[in-house]
Amino acid sequence: MGTSHARSSPRRARFVLLGLVVYASCALWATWPAIRHVDDHYLARPAAGYGEAAAGDHLQLGYAFWLVGHQLARSASPLDDPYSFRPAAEAPPNLQGWLLGLPYWPLRASFGDVLAYDLVVLLSFVAAGGLACWWLRSLGLHPPASLLGGLIFALMPYRVGQSTGHLLGLVAFLLPALLLALERRRFVLAALALAAIPLSGQLHLALGAIPLVLGYAWARLPRANWWKGGAVALAAVGAGLLVERSVISGSIGATRSFAQVERYSAELSDFVTRDVGSGVEELVFLGWATPLVATAGLLAARRLGDGLAAALGLAALLPSLLALGTNLPGYAFLWRTLPGLGSTRVPERLMPIACLAIAALAAIALESGGRALVLNQHKRLWPPASVAAAGVIGVLLALDLRVPVFGAVAADTPSAAYAAIRGEGRLLELPVFNPDVHYGSVYLGYARQSPRERPQGYSTLARPEADRQARMLRRLSCGRGTLPETLGIRFVAVHRGLYGQSRLFGAHCPGAAERALRTAGWQLLSRDGQIRVYRR
Repeated sequence: MGTSHARSSPRRARFVLLGLVVYASCALWATWPAIRHVDDHYLARPAAGYGEAAAGDHLQLGYAFWLVGHQLARSASPLDDPYSFRPAAEAPPNLQGWLLGLPYWPLRASFGDVLAYDLVVLLSFVAAGGLACWWLRSLGLHPPASLLGGLIFALMPYRVGQSTGHLLGLVAFLLPALLLALERRRFVLAALALAAIPLSGQLHLALGAIPLVLGYAWARLPRANWWKGGAVALAAVGAGLLVERSVISGSIGATRSFAQVERYSAELSDFVTRDVGSGVEELVFLGWATPLVATAGLLAARRLGDGLAAALGLAALLPSLLALGTNLPGYAFLWRTLPGLGSTRVPERLMPIACLAIAALAAIALESGGRALVLNQHKRLWPPASVAAAGVIGVLLALDLRVPVFGAVAADTPSAAYAAIRGEGRLLELPVFNPDVHYGSVYLGYARQSPRERPQGYSTLARPEADRQARMLRRLSCGRGTLPETLGIRFVAVHRGLYGQSRLFGAHCPGAAERALRTAGWQLLSRDGQIRVYRR
């Protein structure tokens, strides 16, 4: 017994090392060629910076990650944002930051804001692939098939596309972690993994993860433990209700129009189109060969139990159908009647569940093929020759799933203009955007260089008071109106590059805004590239 354990430990260590190499390679493959500039550019959706940081949701995520360590260092709550949307309103709780902000904290201390963010993105590939592989091993699949299943999940185009700036792609590893915990009867860990989904602000994904847990518990747990699966799901329901009542209710994102759903709905052609098209939300491409392999795995999965085959089949099919949104007959009725669904606007947000199910079914198909075709004279599954074959299959799958979505995006490099801002006082940045307009993310990037209260911010869950404040100040972007003394603004930063990025203002607006400031007695404090800072 001791000899067998001693032999298995090195094999296990080699397998873990191989998995790390495989999934790190997935991260490099998915982000190539942007990865060549990882030291000073963000790995994100391509965008032009016009001489300063390029706007994008990656800046919102980076700020959320940074805020965790910043607040903990001040002995304050990592869920609080003490700077955005002041003085009209408090910012919504920092739900996006707490989970990945913890590993980001030491990475930032060692490598700086930009590289730390990029490392979190790259490590999310390792986490997604590794946990999917671990879960498949717990189902009894052999190492090569499990490795390939993890590879598929790591490289699934929707998960990759959502990793270019949305937290959804980065935390998709919670799904295999959840199923792994259920499979190993670690119900407390399962409840924590499932509750982390809504507590990270991913309420739409939670709407699908809860029935996933119930279906998986029915398929894999003894009947005596079904109630424990229900308790795990109940924990997520409670977390979701807490977030909905405390964060979403009363915010500008509390109500969604069905016109927004129509805008983001996928089409059938998107499932077989190898390009980004109208955006990463509609990137539901599944590969061309991968779905065929997964379909074969649906029959092979019956070896592991009819319940598991049904659960994986439904988990692959239903999110894919719902991703069609308004292009699916009856979706409007579901959107208006199912609790929680009516507050969503992107039907594809359930797709990580389908990605994981398809990866599992494909791995099961490959396992079944190995059992049928590559037994050696000792009847040992996966002899060395077949391991090489698994490597070839892995390369073919990586090619099948490849969709280049990452770019090397201009970062918020240290700015002499922001470094000149010292002392107390709020900061106003021009141009002014409504809270839910993503160009405001640029201000979050630079906020880390001068943390202070500002009327600006970027959040789809901002309070209505913050929205009214932005609309009141918007005229200042073109030099019209006056800055109310009651706001306590001491510094104004004019981002000329952001005028060019957004194209929401006339070409004369940057000059007019600066002339108005000088006329009102503001003095130029510092300039650096496209950024100019004025002081009262």
